[in-house]
Amino acid sequence: MTHSGKVYLVGAGPGDISYLTVRAQQLLTEADVLVYDALVDAQLQLVPSDCIKLDVGKRGGQLSTPQAEINKLLVEHCLGGKQVVRLKSGDPFIFGRSSSEIEALIAANCAFEVVPGISSALAAPLLAGIPLTDPVLSRCFAVLTAHEPDQLDWEALAQIETLVILMGGQQLGEIVHQLVRHGRSLHTPIALIQWAGCPQQQIWTAKLESIVEQTAGVSLSPVVIVVGEVVGLRNYLQPSIKMQNDTPKPDIPKKSEVRSQELEYQAPRVTRHLLHGIADKTILVTRSVGQSSQFSDRLRQEGAIVIEMPAIEIGPPSSWEALDHAITHLLSFDWLILTSTNGVDYFFERLETQKLDARALAGVKIAVVGEKTAASLRQQGIKPDFIPPDFVADSMVEHFPEPLQGKRVLFPRVETGGREVLVKELAAIGAEVIEVAAYQSRCPEAIAPAALDALQRGVVDVITFASSKTVQNFCQLLEANGGANLERVCIASIGPQTSKSCVSLLGRVDIEAEEYTLEGLYQAITQFFK
Repeated sequence: MTHSGKVYLVGAGPGDISYLTVRAQQLLTEADVLVYDALVDAQLQLVPSDCIKLDVGKRGGQLSTPQAEINKLLVEHCLGGKQVVRLKSGDPFIFGRSSSEIEALIAANCAFEVVPGISSALAAPLLAGIPLTDPVLSRCFAVLTAHEPDQLDWEALAQIETLVILMGGQQLGEIVHQLVRHGRSLHTPIALIQWAGCPQQQIWTAKLESIVEQTAGVSLSPVVIVVGEVVGLRNYLQPSIKMQNDTPKPDIPKKSEVRSQELEYQAPRVTRHLLHGIADKTILVTRSVGQSSQFSDRLRQEGAIVIEMPAIEIGPPSSWEALDHAITHLLSFDWLILTSTNGVDYFFERLETQKLDARALAGVKIAVVGEKTAASLRQQGIKPDFIPPDFVADSMVEHFPEPLQGKRVLFPRVETGGREVLVKELAAIGAEVIEVAAYQSRCPEAIAPAALDALQRGVVDVITFASSKTVQNFCQLLEANGGANLERVCIASIGPQTSKSCVSLLGRVDIEAEEYTLEGLYQAITQFFK
């Protein structure tokens, strides 16, 4: 085998990024090419910014790339020496059509590895509080797909105590008909679990006789269907949560009583618990593609439901000419100013392309804005000479450690859309500021589907903004996709300039960080909901 490419068939789990395996997360962060199915949008944020992303669909009832074409894509990119992640919803070997792809890889002598994922057949019932096995009610269960119901042995299936049915939303009427026709009682409990594990999760419970009527007109995709007496255990096995008003919980039936109990239909709803703080709050995090997820992880650790909506795409500038010229004349500058981690990353990346490293900055002092930018600089082996105390560019001139009259200052920055205050103030005190484009920030072409759905369904409690640009792009994306009512949503801002954009474009800001960092924003949000 002369090429070094490899294909990883990876299970994405039920949808929420929290249910990825550690191995899957590692492979996504190292991928050269991502070939992904529908229902895995959240995981796209983990891949590198230069990763080639190929959407091949694979969702029931909708257009998708032919399997032969998918096989061809995997082989071509692997033979091209790429690390390819083939991301499949759930587990690759449970209705994942992996056999065809593996056969094609073997025929082309391509290296491959299969990485398991949590199948929605197992995760959805669990997240809905429904056990698939029970010593009394369910000594076995079967998992099936209802994509082609006429190919199934309904007589045998009707005898199994618990059924888990995937891809059955459009066939619900036929499923009920066949089960009842082959001896299943009309009073058999049934549960429909839609978007399992995601913020927009909905659960319907009823009996076979009424579930079709109760869900008429509702789009039931994606959905996992559970049929059997174990559905009645759902209330019995729900977490015990003390209500805020100390109202006594209703009596829970004993397990032995569940089989004979009449189950009433529950109206469609998103399951939300009454907990203190940000636990169970749905927080929309607007951020740039590929940005560190530590902020989201902190929120999740406190029990928040986090939806990430990339609102900025960071990429190279339209031309490297100005930055390259500045780098060749570094010793002519007295100060280098870096105001973001993006500025640090792209400056040193370009330094490396010219076969230079941090030693090229000997004799040049460096000022940075914010501890996060300073940390990024330290990763390059350099300690900043100056960090303004207020973590904003506007305070830099006021606290600058030396007079700048006649000094030459190099300022690598975003190509368009940045604030001009710092440059004007530096020039006003006599500094010669050389601005060069180090990177470009753009509005993504599309809004993350999970984010749009949650916003339009009104389940988002907080939206966080870490820059004015994210506010602008958020509004642009939302308007282009039909808008949403944000009256009951809490608007959280990282600092004064971002707050101004929130007020201008959204009409208000409800939370503002005292320290203008993501850690400060996290502290402000948790304090607000105490």
